[in-house]
Amino acid sequence: MSAEPITPALLRSWPLPDRRGSKDDRGGVLVVGGSLTTPGAAMLAGEAALRVGAGRLTLAVASSAAAGVATAVPEAGVVGLPESRSGSVTGASGPRLAEEVERADVVVIGPGLDHPDGSRAVIEDICSMLPADTPVLLDAFALGVLPDVPAAQRVLAGRVVLTPNAAEAARLLDGPERAAPAAAAAVAVRYGAVVVLSGHVAAPDGRAWASGSGHSGLGTSGSGDVLAGAVAGIVASGTDLPRAACWGLALHSGAGDRLAASVGPVGFLARELVSTLPSVLLEYQVA
Repeated sequence: MSAEPITPALLRSWPLPDRRGSKDDRGGVLVVGGSLTTPGAAMLAGEAALRVGAGRLTLAVASSAAAGVATAVPEAGVVGLPESRSGSVTGASGPRLAEEVERADVVVIGPGLDHPDGSRAVIEDICSMLPADTPVLLDAFALGVLPDVPAAQRVLAGRVVLTPNAAEAARLLDGPERAAPAAAAAVAVRYGAVVVLSGHVAAPDGRAWASGSGHSGLGTSGSGDVLAGAVAGIVASGTDLPRAACWGLALHSGAGDRLAASVGPVGFLARELVSTLPSVLLEYQVA
């Protein structure tokens, strides 16, 4: 099946849910990640989710980073996670986190995680508390360990978005790197997932979409965290996973295009992508 182009006209034919009302009405996002040395990844993902319209944000990060994250992102509730002596997250447990998992409209796992064992434990712990219909997005280190947690694969199949890069997709398929459309389609089928990979979106039923925008400047530190957060923020609105993935990809790519024009083809920062998302969203929503 050939990929359908993601255009503003296509997005406008998929109107997003009305987001008037309280912060809970607009959807809640829980981001689980953020080791001591990389809390910014979770922060970027969470802020991107708010910028595309989510109403409530919780960041679950290494306990030693929690106070700093709470200060840096005053819009978020912050939960401390167990960690190793070096500050790597070792799991996701505790009654407060369980409450946040229960309350979330989407859970993002991965941004800022930095250790395989801890990442596996986080995925398994979250899956053990996850309500039956809550969608999940896996990014970064969580993608690298997904092949090692078959029980979690079964729990997540049919309600998960994966946002790998080319190397992570090869790891998910246990083989060499493939062209992005083929890799995205294969990962989608293997894991029962919606996959966003290098400008392509693939669904497990064979549907596929491709972005016609985006710029090489998007290949910068933190950009993938912004993409994950943008997709998650649209999922939190109640949008189905394939459409949310296309919307999030388009917003991320469109923000990159705007910054390439205003700042330069390279040199813009991931945090600037975050602040550009609302204007791109408005442009795509207005005919």
